[in-house]
Amino acid sequence: EEGKTLVLEKEIADSMNLEYQMIMSWITLNAYSSLKAVGLTAAVSSILAKNNISCNIIAAYHHDHIFVPKDDALQAIDLLRKL
Repeated sequence: EEGKTLVLEKEIADSMNLEYQMIMSWITLNAYSSLKAVGLTAAVSSILAKNNISCNIIAAYHHDHIFVPKDDALQAIDLLRKL
């Protein structure tokens, strides 16, 4: 059985003694994105992949949220600002 995924601040996970595999940085895209919009996720994942940065994306109602490895956060932000 697959486990559940929780998006928590590290301090909260630690206080609850929860195990985690990696620490990610949370980047919220300031661009308004409708759930019906097409292409934003592809553009984001493409530019990050071309620069060898893995990501997980949560598409929300008004904004998308990108999770990247903590060590890659500054580079990811620089790349995303160029979109």
